[in-house]
Amino acid sequence: MAFEAILDEVDQLHNVSTRRERLAEQHVPITEALMTIAGSVRNTATILAVLVATRSPRRHATFYT
Repeated sequence: MAFEAILDEVDQLHNVSTRRERLAEQHVPITEALMTIAGSVRNTATILAVLVATRSPRRHATFYT
């Protein structure tokens, strides 16, 4: 189902965000930029999760923060 595919993407986006945060810890000169990107990716994942929760016929109760 399309909503399941979107939730899979949400998980992948959270993983990307987490990896950017780890990179930020290791690369001090660009920490701020990497953390900004990580936050944007995480926000996008959250918006997608809310979209699924509000539009899915089954009303998924999974939210990410």
